[in-house]
Amino acid sequence: MSAPLRIGTRGSQLALWQANEVARRLGRHAEVIPIRTTGDKRTDVTLASVGGKGVFIKELEEALSRGEIDIAVHSLKDVPSIESPQFALAAFLERADPRDAWVQLECVPIDQMADGAKIATSAPRRRAQLRALYPKLRVEEIRGNVDTRINKLRAGLYDGAILACAGLQRLGRDGEITSRFSIDEMIPAAGQGIIVCETLAGREGLIAPLNHEQTALAAKCERGVLQKFGELLDCYSAVAVHATIDSTITIRAFFGELEGERTIRFRQSGNDAEDLVDRVYEALVAAGANELAVRRSPLAEETQ
Repeated sequence: MSAPLRIGTRGSQLALWQANEVARRLGRHAEVIPIRTTGDKRTDVTLASVGGKGVFIKELEEALSRGEIDIAVHSLKDVPSIESPQFALAAFLERADPRDAWVQLECVPIDQMADGAKIATSAPRRRAQLRALYPKLRVEEIRGNVDTRINKLRAGLYDGAILACAGLQRLGRDGEITSRFSIDEMIPAAGQGIIVCETLAGREGLIAPLNHEQTALAAKCERGVLQKFGELLDCYSAVAVHATIDSTITIRAFFGELEGERTIRFRQSGNDAEDLVDRVYEALVAAGANELAVRRSPLAEETQ
């Protein structure tokens, strides 16, 4: 019998679900290996202060480099858009619901919440879009896994929260969802709802049969727009990019101020992915996206 494929993952309930789903789809003997990442250890501080979104994948990539695992499984939205040539995003599983969910324990619609109600979300792009939609609500930071966040709601620390539909559904907790934002209301993060399998470059064949081509194309478009901005973007950037694939490709993009009123929303369709990414990028830059991208929270300056 051949040696089992070693699948590395974060140790959260959701991450383990994702890794076991990859193992199930492989249809061969596989061993799931939980690895605790910096992002999991430091839930008491902002992501930026411990290195940004990459803190959820750093230790997994180190394990790949050392040959301790064969595959690392991630939520694609946690993977920085600038990739190291040492690694390859080898397979994208079919995308789950990419929308954001409104979670309110008494099932009060978000548009009926009282002025000043405390709404929990950690994502800058959610905060900026929510502020534009419902300026009378008070948006506050929250960290932790799905259980932790919902428990904080139950403890009365917040009046409602915004979470990803995909994570709630994968954990069998879609009954917690009060309502779902439309894609146009709350443009999702690039990669939201997508599970990605990472390998060392040259070892893509280990997992390539699991690749879902339409999802991979959407991921290429979303990440392609972000990559055009290079190092201008960080985890304080209020940026969202989402691609849908029908008879044509449609890319929606959002740039906003972390603490301010200015926003940019753009939507463009086309048939050629690379050309469409270029056109979306050029339109965003023309609208002032570079200026919004380089603005930072005061906390970011303190932690540099």
